[in-house]
Amino acid sequence: MFDRNRLHRRPTSFATRRRALAAVTSFALVGGLAFSGVAPAASAETVRPRDGVQADLNRLVTEENFPAALAAVRTSDGRTRNYTAGVAELGTKRKPPVDGQVRIGSNTKTFVATVVLQLVGEGKVDLDEPIETYLPDLIRGDGIDGRQITVRQVLQQTSGLPGYVDDIAPDFFRLQHTYFEPRDLLDLALTDKASFAPGTKWEYSNTNYVVAGLLIQKVTGRPAAEEITNRIIVPLKLRDTYFPNVGEQGIRSRHPHGYYIDDPDKPLQDVTKMDPSWAWTAGAMISSPSDTNRFFAALLAGDLLRPAELDQMRTTVPAFPGRGYGLGLMSWDLSCGDRAWGHGGDIPGFTTRGGVTEDGRAVTLAVTAPPATESAAGQVEAAVDGALCK
Repeated sequence: MFDRNRLHRRPTSFATRRRALAAVTSFALVGGLAFSGVAPAASAETVRPRDGVQADLNRLVTEENFPAALAAVRTSDGRTRNYTAGVAELGTKRKPPVDGQVRIGSNTKTFVATVVLQLVGEGKVDLDEPIETYLPDLIRGDGIDGRQITVRQVLQQTSGLPGYVDDIAPDFFRLQHTYFEPRDLLDLALTDKASFAPGTKWEYSNTNYVVAGLLIQKVTGRPAAEEITNRIIVPLKLRDTYFPNVGEQGIRSRHPHGYYIDDPDKPLQDVTKMDPSWAWTAGAMISSPSDTNRFFAALLAGDLLRPAELDQMRTTVPAFPGRGYGLGLMSWDLSCGDRAWGHGGDIPGFTTRGGVTEDGRAVTLAVTAPPATESAAGQVEAAVDGALCK
C-alpha cells in the first residue's frame, strides 16, 4: 500500500536503483519514436493507399516485420470488429488472441489525467493552483520549484520538469525485472535541471505523470491504481483493463507475446514479462484494443467528466508535429478531414496507436514490437488513419 510519508523522504535505495535505471535501453527513442505515445507523422512517400484494415495489418506483419498486430474498430453506433495478423509467439504458428491484452504504455496518462480532472470537478484540486499546494516541499531541484508549477502545466507537459527515461543509458534488459518506487523515479528526474521555465514551452516528460500519480494519492489518500479502477475501469466495465499490482510482471489474460531488441544485429527478445513500475502512472497499464476504444469513446462522449472539465482536457497547445496536446489527451487531423482524439503508447514489447472521432468512431491498433524504421512507424499511423476514415 502507498505510504504517504514516503513523499517527504528520499528512499535509501535510490543510489542502487539509479544505477539500475541508468542501464535502461534507449527504448525511449527507437526509430524516432519517443515513449511519448505518438509517432511522428509519416511522409507521403511512406504511406500507401489503404485497402482495408485486415490488409493493413497483414502488411505490418509481412513487410514491416512486426510479430503480430491486433486492432479493434468501433463504429459510431458502438459496434466493434476485431482483426489480427501474425503469430502470438515467435517460433509457433499460434494466431494472436482476438482482442488480446497488451501493455498500453502512455495511454495510461489519459486515465490519470481523467482522475485528476474528476478531482477538479469535485472541488478537491484546482488546475491553476501550484503543485506545491498538494505536494509540499517535494518538487525541488535545479531551476525546479513546485511553487511555480501548476497542476495544469503538469498535465499539459508544459511544466519544464525533466524526464527520467529519455537520457538514461541503453540496457533495458538489466531493469526488466526490477521494482521501482514512484519516488525513485521522481528523485532520478530531479537530479537534472529544469528543461525550461514553467509555461514557456511544451516538452513531453514522463515525470509529469509520476507527479500526477503522486497528486492523486496525496489528495485521495488512496493508491492511484485503486482510484483509476474505481473511477474508470469498474464504471465502464472494462474487463480486460487493469493497473498491475506491485511486483506483478505477467499479463493476466489472453495476450500475444511482446518483443524488443537493443541491437539491430540481434534477434528480437521476448519481454512479455517485465516489472512496469518504472513507468508507473506514466505508462504501466494493460488493456485490450476494444477496451481502450471503449474508454476513449466514453471519455469524449462526456461519460467520465463534466463538460467544464472535458473542455479543459480538450484545450490544446502545439505539441508533436501535427498534434495538439491537451490535458493527457492529443488531437490531430485525419486524411479524410475529421479530427481524432487519443494518446497512444510505447513500452518495450508493445506499441499502441488509435483515436476517436467526434461522432464516436474509434480505432486501437497494437503491434508487438517497437517500429524498427520510420517507414514502419508511418505504416502503423496510416493504418489507424485508414480505419478511422473508412
